[in-house]
Amino acid sequence: MKEEITKLRDFPAVEELLQDKTLAGFIALVPRPIAADIVKDIVAAAKKKLQKSGATLKSDVLRDEIRNSLLETKRKEITRVINGTGILVHTNLGRAPLSESIFEAVKKTVVGYGNIEFNLEQGMRGKRGEACEKYLARLAGAESATVVNNCAAALFLILNTLANRRKVVISRGELVQIGGGFRIPDILKRSGARLCEVGTTNITTPADYENDLDDKTALILKVHKSNFTQAGFSEDVPLKELVVLGKKHGLPVVNDLGSGVFIPTKDILGYEEPTVQQSVRAGAAITCFSGDKMLGGVQAGLIVGREELIGKIKKNPIFRTVRVDKIVFSIIEKMLTVYLNAEHLTDIKLWSLLTVPEAELYKRGKNILMHLGQPEGISIEATRAFVGGGALPESAIPSVGLVFAKKFNAERLMKNLRDHQPPVVGRIENDRFIVDLKAIDTDDIEILIKAVKKNIK
Repeated sequence: MKEEITKLRDFPAVEELLQDKTLAGFIALVPRPIAADIVKDIVAAAKKKLQKSGATLKSDVLRDEIRNSLLETKRKEITRVINGTGILVHTNLGRAPLSESIFEAVKKTVVGYGNIEFNLEQGMRGKRGEACEKYLARLAGAESATVVNNCAAALFLILNTLANRRKVVISRGELVQIGGGFRIPDILKRSGARLCEVGTTNITTPADYENDLDDKTALILKVHKSNFTQAGFSEDVPLKELVVLGKKHGLPVVNDLGSGVFIPTKDILGYEEPTVQQSVRAGAAITCFSGDKMLGGVQAGLIVGREELIGKIKKNPIFRTVRVDKIVFSIIEKMLTVYLNAEHLTDIKLWSLLTVPEAELYKRGKNILMHLGQPEGISIEATRAFVGGGALPESAIPSVGLVFAKKFNAERLMKNLRDHQPPVVGRIENDRFIVDLKAIDTDDIEILIKAVKKNIK
């Protein structure tokens, strides 16, 4: 390849660039057809630029553009990330961290063939996820249960099954929008149900519901205010009161818990998140929630409730479009086993991270500073972490962070650590870069130390 490209015929062929020894390591990062497409696009853009401006192009610049594009493509692949943001259920980082013990336990069941829909007792076709559904119902204290691919699908399926072309009554203060632009009113409409808003943004009373219940009403829907709080002059109707109202009018109450949780959270988080069991005991006919948020599993929509209603939901033709595969069923099954055996504080990664005391985090932070050589401008300070995933965003969890003084240039440091392999993702507060230790497991500390050493020289 010529050192300088001045004419169109000076450009090397795509295959020549793919064979270039200086690019070989970068070409190998992605599938070869993708690498070829990248090279073609960059060469085509360079030719167009040359035709337009007539400026000389150095071959090294062309190679650099190809390298950078290949690296950028590679970095879009899913990879392990060290979460120093202080948000434990981080939607952009895969929500709840999956426990290695659960992953190892399911490897043997998902590799090769499995009895996902085969009854080993009878030697014939069986029911998909039968054990998983049984464990889920038992843990929730419900008559029946099922699993779909996410909580949005669960709510859509419930409404389409039980309220198609009929009214669904919901408080105006619960018409929430969660991450990714997902809005409760939109899914209500798409399901075929007719939305009936009652009350006001901040005040909804039992009378507001009762005034809109009639023979065209299919159900009462309650939605957990997952990602925001209301303060001041506000009032809503507790689930138990809605159930009483529903029974009076012969209507089921559906409770969308959002994150969902199986265990008391007061001692661990400092606040009481409503549990799935409480929803069932309060009389909700159907309760739905996510599998990859506060449960600590994988993406799934879990549905528990009355057997007759769950049966109708599973018979809905749409159910097949949102069902889960053997991998999800296997992981959820193992996760539920952990909860049933009361081993969640050790074997569910999310809860093992949440229960690490501040004193231990300080100890880990001081150990990190020692291995870094006690560099000037890096300190261990008290920080605030959050559960995330739509669980009471204003309820902070006391935490500890590795804090870098302003002299380190927070923006540049943050980018450099993201470029590390594996990437380290932190946050910026008051122009200082912070790596919060709450979501960082002990196995990741050595990686963090190496990444920081590399970027503070």
